[in-house]
Amino acid sequence: MEIQWWYWIVAGAALILMELVMPSFFILWFGIGALLVALAMWLLPDLSLTAQIALWSGASLVMVAIWFKLFAGARLKTQSGTAQGEVIGEVGLLVSAVAPFQHGKVRFQKPILGSEQWNCTADEAIPAGERVRILAFEGNSVKVARA
Repeated sequence: MEIQWWYWIVAGAALILMELVMPSFFILWFGIGALLVALAMWLLPDLSLTAQIALWSGASLVMVAIWFKLFAGARLKTQSGTAQGEVIGEVGLLVSAVAPFQHGKVRFQKPILGSEQWNCTADEAIPAGERVRILAFEGNSVKVARA
């Protein structure tokens, strides 16, 4: 049985469609590699099976390497992936009053270390509705002061 060029198109389309089901964003490159082999077979009909598989493997691996080198390192940095020191000084709105030795709650416009709302402590009494600034992280709460 001789492999036709359109077999590679079917295989490439199947791999690309599998990418829609699987959340890996990795199978796509193997599907595109299969489409490249189909193009090569359409241009060069006498391509041997060994050359087809080598071309598919090489093209797929090159595209995966390019993906990891160029695009994977350029992902956007999210607040949940930041260090504590980078969010010290962020300003939030106090949603429940805080006093010395009494916890309150502060809400931030964007998530801080993965959460929009934090339990907080303060050295002075601050009523709800005030804007506060993060001074430090203390376990599962933040220490705040008036902004």
